[in-house]
Amino acid sequence: MNLKKIFKDHKITVGLVLLAFLMGAWFSGGDSGSTSTGHTTHSNSSQVWTCSMHPSVQLPEAGQCPICFMDLIPLEKESGGGINPDQLTLSEDAVKLAEIETATVVYGKAENEIRLSGKVAYDESRIGNITAWVPGRVERVFVDYTGIRVNKGDHMIELYSPDLYAAQEELLQARNLVQGAKSQPASFQQSLNANLLATREKLRLMGLVDAQIKAIEAGESPTDVVTIYSPMSGVVIQKNGVEGAYVKTGTNIYTIADLDQVWVILDAYETDLPWLAFGQDVTFTTEGIPGKTFSGRIAFIDPVVDHKTRTVKVRINVSNPDGQLKPGMFVHGAIQASIGQEGKAINPELAGKWVCPMHPEVVEDGAGSCPICEMDLVKSESLGIVHKTGNRHGHLLIPASAVLKTGDRAIVYIRVPGDAPIFEGREIVLGPRVNDQYVVISGLMEGELVVVKGNFKIDSAMQISAKPSMMNPKPVQGKTQQMKHQH
Repeated sequence: MNLKKIFKDHKITVGLVLLAFLMGAWFSGGDSGSTSTGHTTHSNSSQVWTCSMHPSVQLPEAGQCPICFMDLIPLEKESGGGINPDQLTLSEDAVKLAEIETATVVYGKAENEIRLSGKVAYDESRIGNITAWVPGRVERVFVDYTGIRVNKGDHMIELYSPDLYAAQEELLQARNLVQGAKSQPASFQQSLNANLLATREKLRLMGLVDAQIKAIEAGESPTDVVTIYSPMSGVVIQKNGVEGAYVKTGTNIYTIADLDQVWVILDAYETDLPWLAFGQDVTFTTEGIPGKTFSGRIAFIDPVVDHKTRTVKVRINVSNPDGQLKPGMFVHGAIQASIGQEGKAINPELAGKWVCPMHPEVVEDGAGSCPICEMDLVKSESLGIVHKTGNRHGHLLIPASAVLKTGDRAIVYIRVPGDAPIFEGREIVLGPRVNDQYVVISGLMEGELVVVKGNFKIDSAMQISAKPSMMNPKPVQGKTQQMKHQH
């Protein structure tokens, strides 16, 4: 009984399996050949597989990502045919929803006002030291505090020196010998006169002026102390000598600075450097002298960037005959700059002029020498001064909001001409920033429409679609296949 029932159930099971096999064959096309053909058609289709974590990976077959080993997913094809793989098409409603706005790429002047700050400083070329020419003792100090102004020839100190005393004695003896040898042969008198000239020169090399030497020669005996006079006019900025102090040869007693001309040292950031050039006109003001604007020219741009402040020192030579500008004053400077050839600042006022490399305020129409330092004047072009923009149209300019910057790359999205809203990413090379615009060196043409608002939304859509974007540069052909083979 039980065996009969088991056999009956087995027959039913076999029948159900056979029925399921026949129905599967009917729904799949009737034979195994059609199933195989369908699989071949799928594998040879234009379907692209990508990684959800690395959209730059695009392979023709399913599998795993060569970077993170996640399963690849099929890449959805772009709606609408005939567009570039690097482009993205949106509906008009999507454009309005994303609030996408564009601006036209135009030519314009790359002009900018550079604002700098800095301080007034001493002109290092107009600082002098009064030093001891001979060893001795300071007997009296006439200028006994710093900050006092002295004129050339003013008496500074009285110095007692045994060496000076001995040299004076030699001068008097040489004088007496000359006076007592008038009846001697001419050759002998000539030798004595030469000795007298040598003793005079010896005193001059010991720091005495001609008037002092003549006074000593006219006297009957040497003086105990000698007065030291100021060799220049200026303000005493350092005083080291005190009464009773002993000094050696070369000891610095005073430091004097001539404030008829001063330096203004401005701090320029690295981003300001393309706008700065030798000889540019600079205006500046200081709160210590309200209502007055001073001017000067850039004489020097420091070749080294300060590693702490990330700034560069820019020096201006400024005439200061009234002494209004005082070292240490804080100033605010402004430069009206323009960019010319190769992104360098231009200075058309110096076209064809001859300039002193050390003193840019000296500008002449022809060759010659500098009246200050006697250096030969050179053509302004040899100092790197640019006179022309290099393009009669100016420079290509785009709004700064259109640029997506990441590392060394700058990306903009342009609207492709046509009725349908199609957008394309473009990698460009930027020049300096001009206020709220950028100079474009390459990558765009005049008249193209760049996205100035909503470009981040377009970039996000490009990333989701595994297209080249800000974070995913355009892959090199064959790179992903090579990575796959390596893994």
